[in-house]
Amino acid sequence: MDKSIRDKYEVVIGLEVHAQLLTKTKAYSSDINEYGAQPNTNISVVTLGHPGTLPVMNKKTIEFAVKLGLACGADIAPNQYFARKNYFYPDLPKGYQITQDTTPICTNGQIIIPTEDGKEKSIGLTRIHMEEDAGKSIHDVDVFDTLVDLNRAGTPLLEIVSEPDIRTSQEAYNYLTEVRRLVRYLDICDGNMEEGSLRCDANISVRLVGAPEFGTKVEVKNMNSIRNVQRAIEFEIERQIIAVEKGEIIAQETRSFDALKGITISMRSKEAANDYRYFPEPDLQPIAVDEIYIQQVKSKMPALPRELFAKYTKEYSLSDYDAGILTDNKSIALYFEGVTEHTHNYKAAANWIMGDVKSYLNQHGYEMDDFPISTKQLAALIDLIESGKVSHSAASQKLFPALIDAPTAPVSQLAETLNIIQESDENSLKAIILGVFESNPSETERFKGGENQLTGFFMGQIMKASGGKADPKAANALLRQLIQQL
Repeated sequence: MDKSIRDKYEVVIGLEVHAQLLTKTKAYSSDINEYGAQPNTNISVVTLGHPGTLPVMNKKTIEFAVKLGLACGADIAPNQYFARKNYFYPDLPKGYQITQDTTPICTNGQIIIPTEDGKEKSIGLTRIHMEEDAGKSIHDVDVFDTLVDLNRAGTPLLEIVSEPDIRTSQEAYNYLTEVRRLVRYLDICDGNMEEGSLRCDANISVRLVGAPEFGTKVEVKNMNSIRNVQRAIEFEIERQIIAVEKGEIIAQETRSFDALKGITISMRSKEAANDYRYFPEPDLQPIAVDEIYIQQVKSKMPALPRELFAKYTKEYSLSDYDAGILTDNKSIALYFEGVTEHTHNYKAAANWIMGDVKSYLNQHGYEMDDFPISTKQLAALIDLIESGKVSHSAASQKLFPALIDAPTAPVSQLAETLNIIQESDENSLKAIILGVFESNPSETERFKGGENQLTGFFMGQIMKASGGKADPKAANALLRQLIQQL
């Protein structure tokens, strides 16, 4: 699309994110909440809504909702009611969904995202509410029929609805990345979009720059990765602008994203709220969330990514890049926190985790939780280098792999066994350096005459003569001292 045409329009985007909660049981029944079970095994008469059955509220869902609300700075509603949202799909066994309509548990709040110019932007939240998931219709197993798996029906969800504050597909990408990171830090959702535990619908419209009214919004569904959300938005922006330029009317509709073709396809006209015939859920009592309960939940919350980022950049003097890498994954951040409890060499700790540790994890396909070396042991390795007893290269090439194989062995003892303790005794180093001078008389004369570029040559000879055990700092200082004495 021509840039001059694209620049005439402003894009308005709001995202609706559904996060499946990591509770042991479902939202309103004791059925197991588990991904990957055999189809239609994690169900009961309560999940299926058989006559005479009654739902019972899962208190963990409330706790998780309060956690997320606090993390986003949202207002927690003291009194809430549930509603029935009526619609008819093959995978909705009750014919309605239990949700929150007029009294969501959280309102307002914000998600802070990085912008393309390196600054920050606040994306407002309209609401976060609790509801249950539907089952799953499967269209690609049987050639003639659609199969229905109701295991997912009744799974507890939090729906996170943003204000229409997002203006680019990159901002949408950053917003979803931050939401996923947040729910993972809080241990309320695994954030796996490929498995459907985190799902996103995008509401997209375009309007002329400066226009007071929003354009007609189009909802796009069925995007199974953050990257595909970004791709779908990009396609939809261009499609809508081209249509408006041609004088066509944008239909308010729901569209599906075809990831293979990179296009959106019309599914149905968009339902209005009154199509769902909301009415109060008669079988669930109202919920009261008081300040005492909120403070109890707050006291159990972990440090969040933004808090840790500020700590690492301000208290530990790490770069924004380093802090961003360390806080991107909760398990890595927790490991780094553990290492810094045993050493104050924060930069070295960051470098080891982002370097040798992550390289080992990637090479073996492991997660941070699978890493065998304890935080205390890695800190001991770092302190051994800092004390000058072991060189960084020897630690990386020999000590680190040995520690992988024997993670409980005393680090200093392992270094001695490997014969990599650096020689820093002055008398021993002096003998080695004088021997190098004697073996290289012409280079020694040139070095003595002021050819300082030979320092590297002599250090190489010293390391070779010492079997790589000479302390480079001590050896370098003594080398300069002895050459002056010749």
